[in-house]
Amino acid sequence: MTSHDMVEYRIAHLLDRLAREDLAELGVRVEAHGAGVLVRGGVSSPECRAEVLRFAAEELAGLEWREDVTVCRPGPPDHSEELS
Repeated sequence: MTSHDMVEYRIAHLLDRLAREDLAELGVRVEAHGAGVLVRGGVSSPECRAEVLRFAAEELAGLEWREDVTVCRPGPPDHSEELS
């Protein structure tokens, strides 16, 4: 198995874990970028974000990886927008 295949295998394992665990975050993307991995997307809460990053740290241990996971507000805005 090549190192690229091993990275792809670990990415697939992380995506499977994200889909089957209680948090079931399907809005998160995990992509190989050269020798590293990028975890990105939007999640519903800060707790969910922390859990996604914990899973990524466990599944991608030993690999270089970066994250761009943001918390998306699921409800309507709490204030009106001022238009000029």
